[in-house]
Amino acid sequence: MSTSPADRLASALRVADASQRLQAAMTAGTHPREEYVAVLVERCAAESDFSVREMLTWALTRHPAALTVPLVIAELASPLPQARSQALHTLSKIGEPGSAGAITPQLLHDEEDEVARTAWRAAAVLTGPEGRPALADELARELGRGDLELWRALCRAVVALGSAAEAALTRAAADPDPVVRRHARAARFLVANPEESFETALLEADRAATEEG
Repeated sequence: MSTSPADRLASALRVADASQRLQAAMTAGTHPREEYVAVLVERCAAESDFSVREMLTWALTRHPAALTVPLVIAELASPLPQARSQALHTLSKIGEPGSAGAITPQLLHDEEDEVARTAWRAAAVLTGPEGRPALADELARELGRGDLELWRALCRAVVALGSAAEAALTRAAADPDPVVRRHARAARFLVANPEESFETALLEADRAATEEG
């Protein structure tokens, strides 16, 4: 019995060899077909290899947004952190402005660091000028969370919002929690000086705290 192209793709994406899975995803993007979309989206939740996941996302961007975006958005409600994270990443790569509304506060404050990190980046990419101050308020609630790499990721998202983030960061820079204040001041410095490094921003935040006494 013959199998459909979608069934053959699904089988190819389950083989043990990651290089073969990568090739299957690349082929699906090079020769897009409507029936591939659901297979690619489903595989994003299970794929263990980072490079293959990136290729799955690329393959989805090669299909019409009208087909991909609804299925990708549906994955944002998945109980699997990888499904949520990869769906957010894929939305940011598709770049459909209307999809920004699917990035809820729940995702921005997800208990899984990787999901939250990806949500920050995707929201910063997709949110239009009118929504950026509200997004900055949400992102400011995450200041002080996690390790310095997570701080760096949040700073990148905030910097992408530009001047729309200034009011939220100014409020956070006066927070009673010194950890929040430090992160807020570093982020505020980077918004004003986006060419500077995160490490320099932390030094500036520490200098300000020392001068404050």
